[in-house]
Amino acid sequence: MKKRSVAPAVITIAAALSMTLAACSSGNSGSAAESSSKAASSDTYTWWDPYPQHDADSAWAQRVQKCGTEAGVTINRTAYDTTQLTNQALLAAQDGNAPDIILLDNPAVSTLAETGMLLSNDDLGLDTSDIDENLLAAGEVDGTTYGIPIGANTLALYYNKDILDAAGVDPSTITSWATLTDALAKVTAAGHKGITFAAIGTEEGSFEFLPWFWGAGADLTKLDSDQAVATLSLWKDWVDKGYAPNTVLQNSQNTTWEEFLTGDFGFGLNGTWQVNSAADADFTTGVIEIPGENSGVAPAPTGGEFITTPVQSDTSRYTTTKKIVECMTSTDGQVETADTFAYYIPPTEAGQTALLKEHPELQTWVDAVKSAKGRTSDGLGTDYPKISEQHFHSKKLTGGRHCSAQEAPRTILAGNEETHRRTPCRPGFHHATAGVPHSLLPISSDTEYRSQHARLQHASLRPGECRMGRIPKPS
Repeated sequence: MKKRSVAPAVITIAAALSMTLAACSSGNSGSAAESSSKAASSDTYTWWDPYPQHDADSAWAQRVQKCGTEAGVTINRTAYDTTQLTNQALLAAQDGNAPDIILLDNPAVSTLAETGMLLSNDDLGLDTSDIDENLLAAGEVDGTTYGIPIGANTLALYYNKDILDAAGVDPSTITSWATLTDALAKVTAAGHKGITFAAIGTEEGSFEFLPWFWGAGADLTKLDSDQAVATLSLWKDWVDKGYAPNTVLQNSQNTTWEEFLTGDFGFGLNGTWQVNSAADADFTTGVIEIPGENSGVAPAPTGGEFITTPVQSDTSRYTTTKKIVECMTSTDGQVETADTFAYYIPPTEAGQTALLKEHPELQTWVDAVKSAKGRTSDGLGTDYPKISEQHFHSKKLTGGRHCSAQEAPRTILAGNEETHRRTPCRPGFHHATAGVPHSLLPISSDTEYRSQHARLQHASLRPGECRMGRIPKPS
């Protein structure tokens, strides 16, 4: 078994993660520092996950402990929020006291794997042959896989059946962008609102944009391609024609869902995590997969965590670690995870079949996950956060009054700079001239200031784009 050096790469990447990883959970267990400082003994194994909402008495925590008991050990579990967990993992690896098991948000797996702090599935001896390849790919670096998805969530189109029935729209006929746009036209002509989604300039916005981007055949390494421009034009046309409200420019996934639950919209783009809420809505809901540009299903991005195993100086611990991982990812374990996180779709055919026996109404979501792809797939790995950040800037629905620096357009403005130059920017922003660097995020520390300032020396806006003033150095 090959041992890898961890510390040098960890030092380099820790700073980057603090700016590029978005949290998927919130809160803190309160015992993180105490737990992380305890040295693991031979009969105690350490476990970190991003679920502080599940306390020690929860079904999730009890299941973790049960798998430890079956492996003959006690598990010392600590829950962090997602960003804190990843940063803490890097620091622990540098200090040589990484936990035995970490559940990581799937885009973070390749980042931590490249530091050398994670054990590969082959080195641990895990059989991943039953895992759906499209899901396992999110944890792949240079042909080697790290960790196993405990399940996956993704996006699809919820619809209000009452509105579609009244507008004469059959959701089964929506098989392309054109047929979806026709459906939106009918819905709005019937006096309702068409579709709501999240176009906010954060990772949430990029997450919701990706199915349309990939559905057009666009490539994340070519953000200025014709396919990418076509995707931006689709969203822009929907806003311009009134099929989507201007609020999408600020919508998070939560506010998008709140809009859909008003009962005024024909469609809402959202994820598996809203399944229970949709069932409790005051109107009849349904769900369809997101159509590709011309036909077929668009691949949506996968969310969810991987169960990973950090490198340990005492390699004898791996035998027990493997037993715990296999217990948590068994077919029964996958279904329990799906029920706990309402709903993570299991990553294996057996797990999906077992879940559908309990919840046949999840068939569309199972199909959507099987068509999905990881954001770090296609060999992107640690390049994804940088590409996603560029995505924030290219993803702009022009013609409106929202001109923040983070929403500054790049692709969509090609050939339309004069129009945009005449569009007023909101207070605090003004139209840029060529070559002027722009700010991306609020600067909260000297370290962050220096990092962003150096990076942004190379970034510039096209003439006519809106920008904020000089990056303010913190006092």
